[in-house]
Amino acid sequence: MSTTNLHPPQARPYSQQAPPISIVQPLSAITPSIATPPKLSNPVSTAIVYCEGNFAAPDGKTANGLVRYSEKYQILSIIDAEKAGLDAGMVLDDKPNGIPICRDLDDSLAQAGGIADTFIFGMAPASGMLSPHERGVVLEAMVLGMNIINGLHEFLNDDPVFAAACIANNVTILDIRKPRAKKDLRMFSGRIAEVTCPRIAVLGTDGAIGKRTTATIMTQALNDRGIKAVLVGTGQTGLIQGARYGIALDAIPSQFCSGEMEATIVEAFEGEQPDVILIEGQGSLSHPAYLSSSFILRGSCADGVVLQHAPGRTHRCDFEQVEMPTAASEINLIQTFADTKVIGLTINHENMTDDQVGEAITQYEHELGIPATDALTRSPERLVEMVFSAFPEIKEKLIARAQ
Repeated sequence: MSTTNLHPPQARPYSQQAPPISIVQPLSAITPSIATPPKLSNPVSTAIVYCEGNFAAPDGKTANGLVRYSEKYQILSIIDAEKAGLDAGMVLDDKPNGIPICRDLDDSLAQAGGIADTFIFGMAPASGMLSPHERGVVLEAMVLGMNIINGLHEFLNDDPVFAAACIANNVTILDIRKPRAKKDLRMFSGRIAEVTCPRIAVLGTDGAIGKRTTATIMTQALNDRGIKAVLVGTGQTGLIQGARYGIALDAIPSQFCSGEMEATIVEAFEGEQPDVILIEGQGSLSHPAYLSSSFILRGSCADGVVLQHAPGRTHRCDFEQVEMPTAASEINLIQTFADTKVIGLTINHENMTDDQVGEAITQYEHELGIPATDALTRSPERLVEMVFSAFPEIKEKLIARAQ
């Protein structure tokens, strides 16, 4: 495939973490710098999302996802001093959504007019750990009375300082990635054969490329058409958004990954009796640093794969020395590794104009022989037709119901 117009000189600018402070204040020394406002009351839990220096960038994918979709939380604001004063929806998707981006925690609380129920750490740095500066911000939120949602590999409940802060301030910390005890983890059993509806994995050619966003849009589009679709989450962001079925796959010991994937899909099938199950992908099968895609393919025994690709990204996110694969090479690898078929390509349009996206869709469809679209800028109906084309029995079921 010609890439003349599809690859700018470099991938999207990558924001670094907020600079750490050299000394973390002890819990007793941390006090709010504003008078504590009243607690906000809302039937849905209210939340402030911390994403300093990374909103709308790859490492801010948890905050990005929550701004686009959240069943569990009403997002009051995003904290990112670099983009303070802007609308989160405009920054992310060029569509206003009324969620302000604030300078700091004080600014967020002032705009909210009260204390939010929850403080969500909205970044997914490669280190998986809090910086000293970030520890101080989280502790300040706890002093103010906010519960903490933590999606990092660092489990804050295991930290004596944070454990003491929970008791002192009567708040809780939810470590999203913390797996169940090893004695309760499940091995692969073969019960995936009992799942009789199609299973579609949404995989990608890189990390932080939009797999979860595309899977969420596809699930909603299918349900809107009367097809009962269930999304199984495999990462921290989907679980924070409120996924009913899911696991943080990259925090589970490898011996149990396929089994946990299989068991979660079986639970979704038995609990919902859906027409189709979609599985959120992680990383990419060809990525040298991430192995989750292999467990997703093995544990789900996916009948089909939708591949998310960023034509405008020249190197792997977080790995500037590693070039991006082509869509064709990733498809070949997936179909060689697993007994499955890639049924469509979805495009991440970073660093691309709308005309370039349209050109890419046309060229990929011609050269790969599968439907292609952009889930965010094209009609979701294209995603539905992608599924119908690969699994006509789903469309037949819908027609039968209408008769």
